[in-house]
Amino acid sequence: MSNSSFSQSSKGNQKQYLCAVCDKPFTTRNILTVHRRTHTGKKPFPCDVCEKSFSQKSNLMIHRRTHTGEKPFPCDVCDKWFNTNSELMVHRRTHTGEKPFPCDVCEKSFSQKSNLMVHRRTHTGEKPFPCDVCDKWFNTNSELTVHRRTHTGEKPFPCDVCDKWFKTSNNLTVHRRTHTGEKPFPCDVCDKWFNTNSELTVHRRTHTGEKPFPCDVCDKWFKTSNNLKVHRRRHTGEKPFPCDVCDKRFSQKSNFMVHRRTHTGENTGILQNLRSYIDQ
Repeated sequence: MSNSSFSQSSKGNQKQYLCAVCDKPFTTRNILTVHRRTHTGKKPFPCDVCEKSFSQKSNLMIHRRTHTGEKPFPCDVCDKWFNTNSELMVHRRTHTGEKPFPCDVCEKSFSQKSNLMVHRRTHTGEKPFPCDVCDKWFNTNSELTVHRRTHTGEKPFPCDVCDKWFKTSNNLTVHRRTHTGEKPFPCDVCDKWFNTNSELTVHRRTHTGEKPFPCDVCDKWFKTSNNLKVHRRRHTGEKPFPCDVCDKRFSQKSNFMVHRRTHTGENTGILQNLRSYIDQ
């Protein structure tokens, strides 16, 4: 059986080249040849710098820019440059606010189709990426990659100012702001600025009063998922912070840190003031 065939299109005499594996039609034999590699796994275009290979020459050309640093696509609004035109098109939506990919379950829309596909899994509960060390599953491959580092201890992103290393490039970006003092996320209600968008999101709730995280045991609601997590320990009795000097355990790290000072004598004045405040 031949690897391809062609049939007459319903729109006149235009030839269509059919894939013999999945029956998809293509307008040219060359496009069919490229498509076949999705079935065979063939990647005939190797990078001469690293060990990666690609199924299409165009993908190799894009990849090479990761080595050269070339970014030939400038944004005409800000000073950013991009590796591909598609990356530029997605970036432009940060200026226009365009989100052309709506979720058909809730009211959210997204600037990229890939983000919509990931979001949909929050409705379906699908987590297609399993960890091969523990029994956890993840929504995205990138989440799995980051999680694996909890097993390996790998921190591949170094700070060029201090000696700290980080598990993700995003964590490094946030950390760098502790050196620069940059706080790029302003509150549109008051004059406060924040290091991360998530910090801003939590802060906004002090203005709106929103508490989107309910306890499934009692009727309390919380501003952050972390506050809910700490609160749940009141129901479960969990105390995951043990003192390494005495046998006491604590449900919150902050309480544990305060307790430690009873052994070290550090900042006893602050401790006494804190106790006085709690007793009021």
